Amino acid sequence: MKVLFLTNIPSPYRVDFFNELGKYCDLTVVFEKKFSTERDKTWKEYSFVNFKGYFLKGISINTDTVISFGAIKYVKDKSFDIIICANFSSPTGLFAVKYMQKHNIAYWLETDGGSPKTGKGLKERLKKKVISNASGYFSTSKENDRYYIAYGADENKIFRYPFTSLFKRDLFSDIAREDEKAELKKSLSITEKFAVISVGRFSYLNGYGKGYDVLLKSAKQLSKDIGWYIVGGHPTEEFQTLKDKEALYNVHFVDFKLKDELKKYYRATDLFVLMTVGEAWGLVINEAMACGLPVITTDKCVAGLELVENGKNGYIVPVGDDEELTNRVQDTIYDTVKLEEMGKNSLQVIRNCTIEEMAKTHINIFKKLTAIND
Repeated sequence: MKVLFLTNIPSPYRVDFFNELGKYCDLTVVFEKKFSTERDKTWKEYSFVNFKGYFLKGISINTDTVISFGAIKYVKDKSFDIIICANFSSPTGLFAVKYMQKHNIAYWLETDGGSPKTGKGLKERLKKKVISNASGYFSTSKENDRYYIAYGADENKIFRYPFTSLFKRDLFSDIAREDEKAELKKSLSITEKFAVISVGRFSYLNGYGKGYDVLLKSAKQLSKDIGWYIVGGHPTEEFQTLKDKEALYNVHFVDFKLKDELKKYYRATDLFVLMTVGEAWGLVINEAMACGLPVITTDKCVAGLELVENGKNGYIVPVGDDEELTNRVQDTIYDTVKLEEMGKNSLQVIRNCTIEEMAKTHINIFKKLTAIND
């Protein structure tokens, strides 16, 4: 089976997925750019082992997008059994889709996640034409289904797949033991009795986008025996100033950490919080759950809406609501029994959400689609 994927950049988790998927099919992936200009150097380190990867030449218009007609060369190749466009919101993806529509070439769409917008304006109208005319859709969640349907998708043509950045080997079998947690806290200089972790890049956009202002407000209201560890790089000036002004000595800004080092922070801490104002998915939710942590996130985080059940393995709270966050943290972190139960439930929920399952699910869908076309 020959499969063509159109996407933007070779992000590490996507390359891992393509290498796994390429074990089961003849896979070609066409990328718009070699890397995102806003990501760290680890995003430039990738290896195409089980698939053929190509980069387009074009005019760069933002961090991970170019304007290029180069994808048409690939979509007009009639030897592909399945063509999936994952960059249909970019000009390059739109050009490819328009060509396929004009020449009656079947195409499927895939996104990591998403929520519908207003439906107004030229871009929204274009999106509706692209989405409504697709042969089918690969979706990560109920919220992603809603996104497709809002733009004219036939719900009977939506196929679910588990979305993740984790291999099966990355999932822990149990929550961290008390002695393991104590040892890790010591090695990471976590001195508070309890610890909350949040992970995300720090920038003037993302500092507020990740809800770090809400975290700092909550940290101010709660006891100083709770340490708040925000992992993602150097803080922007306004957050460092706010921390100093409010004397939030229990708030710690931690530099970017590679995957294995970040796991230590997940295992050493007691609770994961992501107060994002909007997240197409939020892979850090998967990572935290795979390490056995309860999760508190917002009603605008698609991963949270799909993977977190209130009271079972965490809580969903309204965007920007520092009082609700404070209450949920306080009700959870001091209750050892609840923390352990929620952590174990996170491991149960996430156990089948692996790159291996992600690839196998795609292959099973491909087989159904090609059987229908035959």
